[in-house]
Amino acid sequence: MLLSQDITTLSPALALEDCEFPAIFNFGDSNSDTGGLSSSLYQAPPPYGETYFHKPAGRFSDGRLIIDFLAKSLGHPYLSAYLDSLGTNFSCGANFATAASTIRLPDPIIPAGGFSPFYLNIQYMQFMQLKSRSQHIRHRGGLFASLMPKEEYFSKALYTFDIGQNDLGEGFFDNQTIQEVNASVPDIMTQKDEVGCAKSYNEVAQHFNHKLREAIVQLRKDLPLATFTYVDIYSVKYSLYKEPKRYGFELPLVACCGYGGKYNFNSSAECGGTVGVNGSQNICGFMRTAIG
Repeated sequence: MLLSQDITTLSPALALEDCEFPAIFNFGDSNSDTGGLSSSLYQAPPPYGETYFHKPAGRFSDGRLIIDFLAKSLGHPYLSAYLDSLGTNFSCGANFATAASTIRLPDPIIPAGGFSPFYLNIQYMQFMQLKSRSQHIRHRGGLFASLMPKEEYFSKALYTFDIGQNDLGEGFFDNQTIQEVNASVPDIMTQKDEVGCAKSYNEVAQHFNHKLREAIVQLRKDLPLATFTYVDIYSVKYSLYKEPKRYGFELPLVACCGYGGKYNFNSSAECGGTVGVNGSQNICGFMRTAIG
């Protein structure tokens, strides 16, 4: 099943002709979280980070994220998470994204539910706090002054947004009992497209992106001095499922973490989870001898 409609909107307030942005400020969910959730609530479990960083890196990915490549392409270090209080450097921007974030206020939130309390409006308020307080720190001088962005960076920075998929995920199952969800499975399974993805769910994602494009057109009219770039992440991700071999994938619909079934997915054996198989305990990415 492919359920993805995340969007990235690039919006520099005053775009420089040579695109030399002095800072990046990112807002989003797990697709661009570089340590927000891990710093504030709980650490992303193994094997996240083991292949590229060779250690937990706060990312819900085994490697780098789009925002990491974007920062490097502009000559900047990886963005520090705003919620990370240890060794953070905001001189070239900050990342307000946290995994499981939504655009709207979610219900319920961690730990009572699966969504982040740092939804988009909270991320925006955190940004406004940074914008104001960082300048007080710079004016005071001292050790921490150099770790804050310069005042003029805020008007010349690149602003990126990668968020929205969790809003749709919450809506699909809102107020449904376990029996209702189970009863819908056979119908959902017959609504696949030629790739094997859930057609009806993706139609909602496409509708979301269509409305987003309309909003971008209006924003360009309302804010003529700003530059808004719409990036269709949905189509990019869908191409991985449609032409997997072109991008080096063999089994595009099989989860890398999990155990059993057609999609190698088991809700009780997700990343970092364990499951007993033939007298051994298997952990996603690892295997160890059973204890006792």
